[in-house]
Amino acid sequence: MSLHLLKLCVGPASIAELEARIAQTRVEALAQGRDPAPAHVTRMVPTRAAEIVGGGSIYWVIKGTLACRQAIASITPVTGSDGIGRCRLVLDPVVVPVSPRPCRPFQGWRYLKGEDAPADLDGTTAGDLADMPEALRRELAGLGLI
Repeated sequence: MSLHLLKLCVGPASIAELEARIAQTRVEALAQGRDPAPAHVTRMVPTRAAEIVGGGSIYWVIKGTLACRQAIASITPVTGSDGIGRCRLVLDPVVVPVSPRPCRPFQGWRYLKGEDAPADLDGTTAGDLADMPEALRRELAGLGLI
């Protein structure tokens, strides 16, 4: 089983907004001659990074609901311009919606075991849930109905 990370998505209020942010960042990176791969920089390097890379994902909590994931391609320690060590998570550009689940706020990131990860909403395994608007899925998950 893969090991995953769970992280609050700060800024975007929906999966569509997260995808738009990824697309905009890619355009800006290409214009500036930087690596266009989506990445997220966090303060701490996961001690279990070897278990995450190659099969793990970062699961995003959007507006109190675990809503989607992105596969983690690599985890690299980096030093910021301020001299402080950080961690760069290089992510797959594809955002995969998952079966919604309410999630309380927390700081930083958390490990998420593979068996505890929600199923992808790919339309084949989730039935009508994949066809619902994201806001409706979030509301029903918040009410404990899905």
